[in-house]
Amino acid sequence: MTGKAKTLGLAAIAAAMMTTVATAQEDTIKVGILHSLSGTMAISETTLKDVMLMLIEEQNEKGGLLGKKLEAVVVDPASDWPLFAEKARELIDVDQVAAVFGCWTSVSRKSVLPVFEELNSILFYPVQYEGEESQRNVFYTGAAPNQQAIPAVDYLFDVEGVERWVLAGTDYVYPRTTNKILEAYLKDKGVAEEDIMINYTPFGHSDWQTIVSDIKAFGSEGKKTAVVSTINGDANVPFYKELGNQGIEATDIPVVAFSVGEEELAGLDTAPLVGHLAAWNYFQSVDTPENAEFIETWKAFTGPDRVTNDPMEAHYIGFNMWVKAVEMAGTTDTDAVIDALVGVSVPNLTGGYSAMMPNHHITKPVLIGEIQEDGQFDVVDSTDGLVPGDAWSDFLPDSAKLISDWRKPLECGNFNVETATCGGKGS
Repeated sequence: MTGKAKTLGLAAIAAAMMTTVATAQEDTIKVGILHSLSGTMAISETTLKDVMLMLIEEQNEKGGLLGKKLEAVVVDPASDWPLFAEKARELIDVDQVAAVFGCWTSVSRKSVLPVFEELNSILFYPVQYEGEESQRNVFYTGAAPNQQAIPAVDYLFDVEGVERWVLAGTDYVYPRTTNKILEAYLKDKGVAEEDIMINYTPFGHSDWQTIVSDIKAFGSEGKKTAVVSTINGDANVPFYKELGNQGIEATDIPVVAFSVGEEELAGLDTAPLVGHLAAWNYFQSVDTPENAEFIETWKAFTGPDRVTNDPMEAHYIGFNMWVKAVEMAGTTDTDAVIDALVGVSVPNLTGGYSAMMPNHHITKPVLIGEIQEDGQFDVVDSTDGLVPGDAWSDFLPDSAKLISDWRKPLECGNFNVETATCGGKGS
């Protein structure tokens, strides 16, 4: 073989290999997983990565999607909010994922929003949040305030007879905005300003002795007192330990948490916490055939000691909605899938169907759970039916006049019904 022929032969082999690699890539649909596997939020987010791997494996066992296998692409933004944006861009631009399932904190979600808008990709966000947002490229499968915070406060009012309120949160956008809504709501219900105590602490806060002492003192003035907690991440471990250390029981000052579920309780001695509360849209203890099957599959995938929780169910709902929308659209093209998602309805794990609404939020039941000694929750209250997620709070004057509808012809996330104008991109 001449040198020229040899060169041409090698080139042909290289071209064939490149074609084979390209074909292999085309034979899979990549799905991005954007959750912290290290840092302060790993306690909550690692399990969401695991459930996504389980859902993708299940779908592949059913034959994949559009005749192709799904391929998970996992990145670790490491509880570093700017890094979320970098990793999101990497998933969309470099890895060419069809959709991303990820984020926990609102600050991480806010970090990635410009990336999803610029690159026109889809994010499924599975965690309760503060509302005040509706973006075309984001589908919010966690709870809006009217699907968690407001019903929780109503329960404390109506059932527990609470008169004094501690709003305790981690210092970032979700707790601050949620507490702004709750403060307005409480005052609308006649609660005096001196009966509302608001406290914020940084991520990973560990020294709770003084703050818990202040809460104890605030609750010792003869009025029934409760803590509404938007504390996030691993700071919950020392917070609940300090409650136990200072002898604060649920009969004295109940705590209702919005970011503490079965996963967070798994690392705690729950005996001193029995009777404290959490508000979610799902608990592992829910007794339905759908949930029993989900738990069985989860334990087979991860091991017998792993628990389930609310954001996992949100990913379960969101993933199945995405699969159904892709099948309806016949493509993973972003615009086609976004259009197909509105109106999609899939089973949830509490015994009903959740639907994607025009504001890119879903319908969900609201459950109040009481901590049990085994780290599970006993459901003590629930809504009669499914509650539609409200992107814009009725209790903030500037938000009350806004609606969101991403269908044609409106296609707006923050349409002002008074001025009949769209405010922009949606937040």
